[in-house]
Order: sequence, then structure tokens, then C-alpha cells
Amino acid sequence: MNTSDRINDELLVIRAQQGSEQAVTELVERWQHRLWRFAWRMTDDEQAAWDVLQEAWIVMSRTIGQLEVPAAFPAWAYRITSNKARDWIRRRQTRRRADHIYSSSRTEVDPDPVDRIDQFEDLTQALAALPGSDRAILSLYYEDGFSVSQIANILEVAAGTVKSRLHYARRRLRRSLSEVHDE
Repeated sequence: MNTSDRINDELLVIRAQQGSEQAVTELVERWQHRLWRFAWRMTDDEQAAWDVLQEAWIVMSRTIGQLEVPAAFPAWAYRITSNKARDWIRRRQTRRRADHIYSSSRTEVDPDPVDRIDQFEDLTQALAALPGSDRAILSLYYEDGFSVSQIANILEVAAGTVKSRLHYARRRLRRSLSEVHDE
């Protein structure tokens, strides 16, 4: 993101804080895709990502006046989206546990094996095998280009924790890639 984009976002945030619905709409248009992609990486579910994002935008539009530093909007938006995605994941896990307890016959559906055509497909498959938290942190770092300190701010953890999570996520990705190659 270049300097003019950051300045434009800051101005939009200030206008939104002053009650401009148009400014909120413009922020949604500018950030929707990036935040949806992040939510999708965390949930591994396209529809859930849209639901998460809708909940996040509701929170953001109601609380944007509390954002003290307009330049912090990106980290703030990612943090809210991350929290909403974690809420969705917890609800899904609770539903799955309940289904497992109350279901008399539960069948697991294994995904069909994906033919390895090129490295991109291998990487996509390996990433899909990772936990949502690993996909999210790798996405923030490599796809969105956030620094370790920015990710720490987004996830509300120490920078050392981000470095550790990146290290272990990369390790699991390498292991997952080698498993994909072995198939």
C-alpha cells in the first residue's frame, strides 16, 4: 500500500468518525477484498468468511469513533476481523463436538486426492492442510505484506510470539509440502 492510499484511508477514517456514511462505504470498498481473504484463510470456508466479515464491518462501523489514531485503521480492521473469525471457529468447534456427541453414526468424508499438476497446486494443497491460524499468519506476512510488529498489533500478541508462530507455521508448511509431494 503506497503513501497516498494510506493518507486516503486516514482521511476516510476521519470522515467516518464525523458521521459520513459515504466514507464508511468507501472504506468497505477499499478493504473488503483484503479482509475477506484474511477471514477466508482463517475459517477455510468462503461463506463463513463473508459472515465473519459482515459481523466485523458492523463492529467497525459502530466503533470507528473509538479509533484514536486513524493511521492504525488497517491493524484495527484486521484485529476485529481476526476476533470475529476466532468466534466463528469456536462456534463451529462447539457445533462439531455437539454433533459428535449426539450423532449415532458419523461418517468422515475424505477429500478426493488432488492431482499434482504444478507447484502452485502443491502449495495450495499444502496450505489447505494447515490449521487456520497457520494460514492466517502466513497470509498476513506473505500475501498482505505486514511486518512482524504489525501482525503483533493485529493479533494482540508480542512480536516474539509472531516470530515463533511464523517459524512453526513455515515448518508445518514444509512438512505439508513434503507430504503432498509423497502422495
